[in-house]
Amino acid sequence: MRYLPLGNSGLLVSVIGLGCNNFGGRIDVRQARPVVDAAIDAGITFFDTAEMYGTNGGSELALGEILHGRRDKVVLATKFGHQAVDMGYGPAAGAKGGRGYIRRAVENSLRRLRTDYIDLYQLHTPDPLTPIEETIAALDELVAAGKVRYVGHSNLTGWQAADAAHKAANAGAAPFISAQNHWSLLERGVEAEVVPAARHFGLGVLPYYPLANGMLTGKVRRGQAPPAGTRIAARSALITDEKLDKVEALIDWGAERGVSLLDIAIGGLAAQPGCASVIAGATTAEQVAANAAAGNWVPTPEELEQIDKIVPPPAAPR
Repeated sequence: MRYLPLGNSGLLVSVIGLGCNNFGGRIDVRQARPVVDAAIDAGITFFDTAEMYGTNGGSELALGEILHGRRDKVVLATKFGHQAVDMGYGPAAGAKGGRGYIRRAVENSLRRLRTDYIDLYQLHTPDPLTPIEETIAALDELVAAGKVRYVGHSNLTGWQAADAAHKAANAGAAPFISAQNHWSLLERGVEAEVVPAARHFGLGVLPYYPLANGMLTGKVRRGQAPPAGTRIAARSALITDEKLDKVEALIDWGAERGVSLLDIAIGGLAAQPGCASVIAGATTAEQVAANAAAGNWVPTPEELEQIDKIVPPPAAPR
């Protein structure tokens, strides 16, 4: 496993991360334990969750139980304030990017995770009500108190990331060091503005859905129904002829070089400028081991150019 600093910080993260959105919901603690064990055995240190993952904070609760006694082996990241999810704090907590909500959310996350600090605390979605200056100030207070080591954000646009970076710098507050956004070789829109903004302001980008909801695992092929029970089977509208053409072309390209589609999806994304850690979810130990192994493939510059011809990045803005 390779390790990189997350943005302009001293926080080292494994190039492959473990997305824990399935814990406490799709799989229970008993089923999640071997997944975590396999990740640690493979050298994966970056674990990403959120207060809204699982049922009633179930993902954080599961991680807190499973990591008991080995908290120091992982870099623990969680998120707060998803605009579409009610965590039951009530109107008195305030808007989800506000000081009141953040104070309540961090204490609940610390309790569920059974830890006294969070390595990376991330705003889950932009808050349309709270000025970003208030969010920045509240997060800076958590860093000063030692409850949070670093801060990041998720699902911000390029201009929002730039605005947040400027305002944190102007306030002398703890800077955002990461941007977590939807990014895969089939969904490269963030490369137009978010990734350039992140690189300019010293943020590491953390791609989620790097396997395009399963389309880049090799399980979805032209003329075949997606496997029952998989994420993509429940989201069949995401399967388009254009994407299938790209998947088949990537498979053919990899076959000529002895490289699997999973290698290309994970190793090829990890090699993109600005990418810090590819967050791949898993429900079995075998999936974790395969994802970790795929991260060992490092494409050459020439191979990256060839991949770009198959799955083109967005055109540079004029």
